Amino acid sequence: MYQFKKALLTSAFLLGGSVAAFAASCGVDSGRVNIVGNEFPAIQTVAANAAKCEGLDVKANLTADHQKINLAGMQGDPAEYTTAIIANSSIVALMNGDVIRPLDDLVAKHGQDIPKNQLITIDGKVMAVAFMANAQHLVYRKDILEELDIAVPTSYEEVLAAAEKIRASGKLQNPVGGAYKTGWNLAQEFVNMYLGAGGEFYKPGTAEVAVNNEKGVEALEMMKALSEYMNPDFLTHDSNLTSDEWEAGNVALMNMWGSRTGRLMDDEGAEPVVYENTTVGGPLTVGDSGKRATTLWWDGWTVAKNISDEDAEATFVAMKNGISPSILDDETMGQAVWMIDGYQPAPVNQGVFDTIAAGAAPYPMLPYHGLLHTAIGDNISDFLQGKESAEQALSDIEAAYTASATEKGFLK
Repeated sequence: MYQFKKALLTSAFLLGGSVAAFAASCGVDSGRVNIVGNEFPAIQTVAANAAKCEGLDVKANLTADHQKINLAGMQGDPAEYTTAIIANSSIVALMNGDVIRPLDDLVAKHGQDIPKNQLITIDGKVMAVAFMANAQHLVYRKDILEELDIAVPTSYEEVLAAAEKIRASGKLQNPVGGAYKTGWNLAQEFVNMYLGAGGEFYKPGTAEVAVNNEKGVEALEMMKALSEYMNPDFLTHDSNLTSDEWEAGNVALMNMWGSRTGRLMDDEGAEPVVYENTTVGGPLTVGDSGKRATTLWWDGWTVAKNISDEDAEATFVAMKNGISPSILDDETMGQAVWMIDGYQPAPVNQGVFDTIAAGAAPYPMLPYHGLLHTAIGDNISDFLQGKESAEQALSDIEAAYTASATEKGFLK
């Protein structure tokens, strides 16, 4: 299995090799390329540079709903999408669905100069090429904290205390932000919080779920406490809407993806008082476990299985061009912690570097964890709305996961 943390540390601290930069010619001059992925700036940059390859028909569908459509869009024959931009969680669904191909032959032909630490190798086969690291960490309004004499929080307990002080001051009624939209986003926040509490998702050596415990209760109770300082519609807020709340000046503290902070700190979409005082911090803790309540991620690209060899080759070279060092300039350098030769860390990305340095755990890349993620996202909302107990929510999660894992053959 891919050794994520070692490779991430290596790439993030620029100990890797280089990827050759292409001009307009990418080595092949025919073939279809259709990209599906998320819509934040770093991925927009990759897709735009993939489209610069001469002679190739390159299209892209970048949307916040990418995880809802990528599997279905790659199941046809031929597949609608020739590549999906994924992370270390979402690649699992594509592998379980048998819709992406090993890349070893294409690496041998066109990618021998791709650094080893970018090649995502699973069960001995290269299944993706990584291009950026990511993590969620604290983002805060420096001016508000300084004015109220609030120290920068390092724990969620300190976030709650800061939020209460900000609300009491009359500055902001709902000073905490969070991507708590019911479904994937909400589940991700629980994953972070549960790991931070010191929890283990499964019984050792098995696929049998084990979240209905005191660590699970601790994680849920902290999430509920935070939600009481959020916009009342927090269960509809994904990363985009949470970022909009920030740029509107309604939020002073939040746990946010490093890949999103460039948008929050640029001079578009917000008043100067907001973007000039937007500051990144490190990953937060919860309780006394000493662990960080976040996960380490990589983002990368794949190649579809159900396409012609010509289209697969075109897709590989276009996506390789999309992540060549030529994409790095003053504008793009701060969009991500790039796993690309020539990347120079920007202050906007300090939170991701701090997360790496803190030894945060990688998101679980297990074939059945996606089922648990779904079960979590579907069964927390009632607790957060005061309709059931934490223990009942955790019991519902375990029941939903067990049914799905049994149906898929992970449990007997």
